[in-house]
Amino acid sequence: MKQQQFGFTLVELVVVIVILGILAATALPRFVSLTNEARTASVNGMAGGLRSAVGLVQARFFAVGTGTSPVSMVDGTTVAVNTTTGIPTGTAAGIGNALQSIDGFATPTYASATAVIFKPTNGGNDTTCVALYNGTTGAVTVNTSTC
Repeated sequence: MKQQQFGFTLVELVVVIVILGILAATALPRFVSLTNEARTASVNGMAGGLRSAVGLVQARFFAVGTGTSPVSMVDGTTVAVNTTTGIPTGTAAGIGNALQSIDGFATPTYASATAVIFKPTNGGNDTTCVALYNGTTGAVTVNTSTC
């Protein structure tokens, strides 16, 4: 009488392990670059948030009446602005208050009112993975060369 086979043979198990190893070796490099791509997307998202904040504050500035600073937003937040253009200043009381959240980003560097630096918390360099805000012109530039 023939007995039925239970389980897998050693050869079958080795073949499965080799196939899984090959799949892992080809998939791993794709996942490694996702961190850099995510950081780049995060910086670009912050730049979009900065541009939106500038637009909203300017709209409120012109709606309420020009020439006054700070501007009181609808939620009660006050934002320091240039009294001629309504652009949020490059300070914590200006663009810092205009943003609702900077989650995932380090505390901005307000070393210069014309170059406020927003960089991701989990990596990046001060000059090569940042969103820069110019408090004089309201311009936002992005540098993601080594995110």
